[in-house]
Amino acid sequence: MNRLPPWADAVIVPLVSLLIAFLVSGVVILAIGESPVEAMTIMVKGALGSTYGWGHTLYYATNFVFTGLAVAIAFHAGFFNIGGEGQALLGGLGVALVCLFIPWPHWSLALAAAVVAGAAFGAAWAAIPAWLRATRGSHEVITTIMFNFIAASLLVYVLVHVLRPQGSMDPASRRFPPDTRLPRLGEMAEAVGIPFAKGTPANISLFLAIGACVLVWFIIWRTRLGYQIRALGKKEKAAVYAGISPVRVTMYAMLISGALAGLMAVNSTMGEANRLVNGAAEGAGFIGIAVALMGRSHPFGVALAALLFGFLYQGGGELSLETSIPRDLIIVIQALVILFTGALDNMVRWPVQRLFAGLRKGD
Repeated sequence: MNRLPPWADAVIVPLVSLLIAFLVSGVVILAIGESPVEAMTIMVKGALGSTYGWGHTLYYATNFVFTGLAVAIAFHAGFFNIGGEGQALLGGLGVALVCLFIPWPHWSLALAAAVVAGAAFGAAWAAIPAWLRATRGSHEVITTIMFNFIAASLLVYVLVHVLRPQGSMDPASRRFPPDTRLPRLGEMAEAVGIPFAKGTPANISLFLAIGACVLVWFIIWRTRLGYQIRALGKKEKAAVYAGISPVRVTMYAMLISGALAGLMAVNSTMGEANRLVNGAAEGAGFIGIAVALMGRSHPFGVALAALLFGFLYQGGGELSLETSIPRDLIIVIQALVILFTGALDNMVRWPVQRLFAGLRKGD
């Protein structure tokens, strides 16, 4: 059967998958005695109907951009990085260390150091699974999942025995100094005369995420390394025949992937919590897998998918507050989106291909 045009594969198939997921979600909501139309209205208003909602939606989306890009890089190289959660946790540790133990005269200098530390700690945590994959053939899914658990346990130990302030019962570090506080989106909007709700967690890390999208696009499609990553992901034997070293490229791809996941901590740890807390990754490492799948591993698609999941997170929170629909149902909706855009992708693509084939014959 003829292949779909690239634009149809990137736009129409995900949109149809998303529509089916929302239709099935509406049936589930109807089955528990609630109105799907009312539920969707509340979600849209809660996530997109005010600057307060946008502030939270963009905060979640920023997290998902970083972890989605991390998974996308690995996909291009032909392997799965399921360790984004652990890499983000260790990235948070790196961010906390430079914010707590180095005095900074201005937030911009602290931000630059946090970017380096978060990326370095995330990359370091990805290095061992990368080496095991590249030199020993160990399956990266197993090793990165195990490293998620190790990272969570290590972070708890550090928080309880090293960074927790004396007399505190909360497994968290002390607050970062005021000079490390990042500007919030509301403050920046107000400075240029744009009314925006105060107190929302979206911060300058949003622009860092946009920059990461551009950088990943440049690396993958405009550099020699990016070509080698894509070649390795398409066919390892052909890549080796072309003189590409699988060990070297696997290491580079996994290190970049881990660094991107670690950068998420700049938004969540430095930009929002202003301290290192237990479970700071908030599950974003796993959501990044769905974001990369739905975004077709393209930075622009990842950004759009991250915005969708940010909408689901914020809208789902509003939905659980204003109705009797449990928040767990939002997890069901997320799972349906992942199911139809990932596992059942071919089920949607096949009839779309048939449709395009028929249109071609008609022409």
